Amino acid sequence: MVQSMKKIRGITWDHARGFDPMVATARAFNESHPGVEIMWEKRSLQAFADQPIDELAREYDLLVIDHPHVGEVAGNGCLVALNTVDRNAELAVLASESLGQSHASYEYGGHQWALAIDAAALVAAYRPDLLDTPPTKWEEVVELAKAGRVLWPIKPVDAISSYFTLAANLGSPCGSSGEQLIERDAGLVVLQAMRALADHVPAQCLAMNPILTLEQLATDDTFLYCPLLYGYNNYARPGYHDHVIRFANIPSLGHDGPCGANLGGTGIAVSSHCAERDLAVEYAFWIASAVCQRGLYFESGGQPGNAVAWSDSSVNQAANGFFNDTRETMDRSYLRPRHHGYMVFQDRGGDIVNDFLAKRIDELEAQSRLDAAYRESFNSSASH
Repeated sequence: MVQSMKKIRGITWDHARGFDPMVATARAFNESHPGVEIMWEKRSLQAFADQPIDELAREYDLLVIDHPHVGEVAGNGCLVALNTVDRNAELAVLASESLGQSHASYEYGGHQWALAIDAAALVAAYRPDLLDTPPTKWEEVVELAKAGRVLWPIKPVDAISSYFTLAANLGSPCGSSGEQLIERDAGLVVLQAMRALADHVPAQCLAMNPILTLEQLATDDTFLYCPLLYGYNNYARPGYHDHVIRFANIPSLGHDGPCGANLGGTGIAVSSHCAERDLAVEYAFWIASAVCQRGLYFESGGQPGNAVAWSDSSVNQAANGFFNDTRETMDRSYLRPRHHGYMVFQDRGGDIVNDFLAKRIDELEAQSRLDAAYRESFNSSASH
């Protein structure tokens, strides 16, 4: 009697960094597990940020997710709590191999909802053939921008990420005290610093994301630096694009160096509807492990979420020093709020900061709207 194939469907995001390593690891897992087939599909970066996880969990068995969604999923039972699958020793190892708060970012309400497989935070990027030493202070970035050489992605979701980063770097991290977003005077300092730079970057930056920014940096000699964007090690690898981009720690607005960068990255989660739960969990733990992360996962275009991979000399050599060059920023990154309702605030807050940078509102109105939107995100009506 022929045994039927066990099929597992996964959904990830549409970029070489997000899709290629999933396909490569699935192929390897399929080969080592006869009778099992893991198939990955991809969705746009915007859909990745917007679509409710519980909807995806009804359709897919494995999900690559953003950590700000964990407050939303913690109460609806759509994902497997990975601290309940008898792998606590492996979880402890992964926690010890975390970059900054990457592993902890998927823990909420006493449960681990995903495993970090991709680590990122806002970092700086520059063209090493055009700029010898990147700025280390925000005021230096503004001066460089006055010469017309700086790009900065500040479409709404990236604008709020920069706001979070500068607030934390200033020593006033957002959401650290209940339902107050930030102390008012600190918020105004952040907005004024952002406006000082926005006034000297191209208007198209208001609609740009990190990928568009890196594409232009890699092809257009007009621009040589970006102070804040999510790092993509692909662009640091020789041969990936027209010009190699080098990455660096973020410039400081405060006095404590490159701290407070908004944490990004992705984690792998298992749907509670998955019929092949044990196999899906086994695959998830394997691709999050150091051996896979510094080997096949990185080699197939991924950006590892495991610190062992980030410290690996061969990985750094292949990525032109990307991981060493941004490690301090990564280790000192900022974990944004994750409560149920936060995603509503992220959307509203991004629009508010973008409107401010586009000079549609002033800083007093912007800060007032941000504070109100954050408070409202805790109401049940804002959470649905």
